[in-house]
Amino acid sequence: MTFCLTTTIIKPEDNISIKHVVILLHGYGGDGKDISMLTLNWKRFLPNTIFLCPNGHEECTINPAGFQWFDLTKDDPSYILEESKKAETKLQKYIEEVKSEYNLNSSQICLSGFSQGCMMSINLGLTSSENYNCIVGFSGKIINQDDLSKRKTSSTKMLLIHGDKDAVVSPTFLLEAKDFLIRNNIEVETKMIENCEHHIPVEASSAALNYIKNNFQI
Repeated sequence: MTFCLTTTIIKPEDNISIKHVVILLHGYGGDGKDISMLTLNWKRFLPNTIFLCPNGHEECTINPAGFQWFDLTKDDPSYILEESKKAETKLQKYIEEVKSEYNLNSSQICLSGFSQGCMMSINLGLTSSENYNCIVGFSGKIINQDDLSKRKTSSTKMLLIHGDKDAVVSPTFLLEAKDFLIRNNIEVETKMIENCEHHIPVEASSAALNYIKNNFQI
C-alpha cells in the first residue's frame, strides 16, 4: 500500500504479527528518517510494534531539504492555526490508511512527536472520534488553547517531556499544557529534563519508552 505521506517504516523483527503502531512526527525542518532514530532502542522493547515516521506534507520554507507540518515564516497565530488544521486533515487521512492497512483501531496506536510534531500529536489525539492508546510529546506546546477546547472530542492520555533550557519552545509551554489538560479532565504526566535544550536526550527517550510499554501492556 502507498500512504498519502512518504513514510520511513521500521517493521518488527521476523515480520511477526503487528499489534501496535507508534506514529512518530518530526519537528520543523526535519523528516521521518531523522525521528526514526528513536526506534533504534525502542524496537527492542516493543515487540509486535511497527513504527511509522511520515514526512511532513510540505517542504520546509527555511530548509527545503526537510519538511514541515505548518509554516512558521509568518508570526501570525491565526495563520499558524489554519495551516496546522490543514496538516491535521492530511494526518487524519494518513492514520485511517494506517488503521486499514494493519487492521488496527485507535486504541492500538501511540501518537508521538517532537516540537511541531508534538503539537500535531496533541491536536490529533484530542480531536479524534475515539481515544488513541496514548500520546508522547517532546518539546512542544498546545498551538491554540481556545480553539482546542472548542474542538476537543476525545481524552487521549499523554506524557509530555521538555528540556528546562529549551530556547526554541519555552519550557513554560509544558506547564501551560499541563494546566489546560488537567482542566479538561485529560490524564497527563509531565517530565522536565534538567540542563536540556531543544532535543531528545536519552533520559527523555527512556521515559517515553517506559510510558509506551506500560500503555501497550507489554
